Amino acid sequence: MKLATAQPVRHPSPTTKATALAYLVFERPDLEKAEGFLNDFGLRTVSVDGESLFLRGTAATPFCYVVRQAEKPRFVGFGLSVDGLPALEKLTRVAGASDIESSPWPGGGHRVRLVDPSGFRVDAIAGQSPVSGLPHRPPLSFNSVDSVVRVNGTQRPPADAPEVIRLGHVVLEVADYQATSAWYTRHFGFIPSDVQVLPDGSPAVAFMRLDRGSEPADHHTLALAQGFAPVFSHCAFELVDADAVGVGQRVLRERGWAHAWGIGRHILGSQVFDYWQDPWGDKHEHYCDGDLFTVDMPTGVHAVSREAMAQWGPTMPRSFTKPKLTPSSVAALVRNLRSSPDLTLAKLRTLAKLFA
Repeated sequence: MKLATAQPVRHPSPTTKATALAYLVFERPDLEKAEGFLNDFGLRTVSVDGESLFLRGTAATPFCYVVRQAEKPRFVGFGLSVDGLPALEKLTRVAGASDIESSPWPGGGHRVRLVDPSGFRVDAIAGQSPVSGLPHRPPLSFNSVDSVVRVNGTQRPPADAPEVIRLGHVVLEVADYQATSAWYTRHFGFIPSDVQVLPDGSPAVAFMRLDRGSEPADHHTLALAQGFAPVFSHCAFELVDADAVGVGQRVLRERGWAHAWGIGRHILGSQVFDYWQDPWGDKHEHYCDGDLFTVDMPTGVHAVSREAMAQWGPTMPRSFTKPKLTPSSVAALVRNLRSSPDLTLAKLRTLAKLFA
């Protein structure tokens, strides 16, 4: 299969190359309710001061999740780590970028604030102070028909909130798909790992990884999906093994949180996954055992379908991708149908038939 459009493709000489997805930024009307879900989900509170809440996993990063107090719930954007002040200096020359400024958040460092073509805030961050990782249980050993590794022993993973290791990826829906894809490949060096396309060859979803050269990188750190408006789809956090994913489902279900989809294994990326909704309906994913690619792996192109989302497990429910129809979202739909070069009524009908 071939792409019928220019993006997404690798950029031959990007402005910088992001090295990690550093953090997510949300706004919420109730920090206590947000903290309750996120702690049950497996994130650990770093600090809360009445206006902002910071949380982390066990990995050696000062935080990976920010919640700011606000009247209305909103996904604001995310941070990308880059390699030092020279990279930040290059990014200040991107249209709409801020000057280099000191970060007031845990770990300090310096940042440049940018806005992508779809309106999401993107912080480029460098020079954060190192922190120690937190202990987590080791992955369980598995007996198999070909390899017996456990004799006269039992498996008893703790039945408590799972230990989130790290922030893995974020997925966004955008109307201006071509411009947004090009912005991330050009300025942060993202590489398309796999692209799912519609029958006309236009991209529906692009899974994009970091360019770490010969060092393996997650199959995707950022994914962009063609939609009718800029919308947060979901974020994902790595757990130590599949038992942690299973225990997480049991704990979150028992504590009354809303399940979205899972448990299953993805086809593109191969992660064992389970999705949950926070108090405002935003999806958060537990996963383990994802694919890792080096710079040498070529881009795969595949037909998009609901069935193409998982190797096993329940078929993706229609509620998972059903858009929230509000006066503002309907207005955005009408506006973007008129203005976006990537959105047409025919494409919208195809997407609705596949996913709505």
